[in-house]
Amino acid sequence: MTQPLPGSSAGPAVEDAREGAKRAAAEAAVDRFVRSGMTLGLGTGSTAVWAVRRIGALLATGELRDVAGVPTSELTAQHATEAGVPLTSLDLHPRLAVTIDGADEVSPALDLVKGGGGAHLREKIIAQASEQLVIVVDEPKLVPAIGSTRGIPIEVVRMALRTEREFLESLGATVTERRAPDGSAPFVTDQGNRILDAFFGPIADPAGLVRTLEARAGIMAIGLFVGFDPVVLVASADGVRELSRDS
Repeated sequence: MTQPLPGSSAGPAVEDAREGAKRAAAEAAVDRFVRSGMTLGLGTGSTAVWAVRRIGALLATGELRDVAGVPTSELTAQHATEAGVPLTSLDLHPRLAVTIDGADEVSPALDLVKGGGGAHLREKIIAQASEQLVIVVDEPKLVPAIGSTRGIPIEVVRMALRTEREFLESLGATVTERRAPDGSAPFVTDQGNRILDAFFGPIADPAGLVRTLEARAGIMAIGLFVGFDPVVLVASADGVRELSRDS
């Protein structure tokens, strides 16, 4: 079941339709949920950056005032500075009004896979500190079961790479260590850790898998976000709509 958002649009021309859809959904999220005086969580990724830019534009015109953001990555901090969005920290603001972020998969139960940008540890910390989590995606991110289209990003301390890889494989996953974008070296997170992408296929019990993985000392963050009850805005050529949890 979906609920249309009035006044939303799908974006620009055909060749840029997907990027335009991401922008439309991100801007709809800011316009609907962000108000003056809020402290916000600022997500990471190609969709969330549009939300950061929208916040900066509204601050520049005076339509928003006294807004500050806690970034989920160093890259987001850079985007926010460029957009003119003031930054703060959880030390100063341990409770956030709303976080706007993207996702790599969204299931009918509104469980999420996140971590395509390697920032899921900070993303989960900030999501847990937020009164409301707003997730912005385009339609290809909607899946019938979590884990259907991609591996689950697992952030692992360097010394535990082999043991955690073997553990993930013992659970039936196909595991690859993530490489830097140019492929020349392993990907390193903002915390100095590595990422194992573990492909399980469709996961029948995401919460159970999270519990199993959280028991491992070498695993710092799991890209499964279960039980967050997010608001999910989905953009397509027909506009932006809110996704409701299937009962």
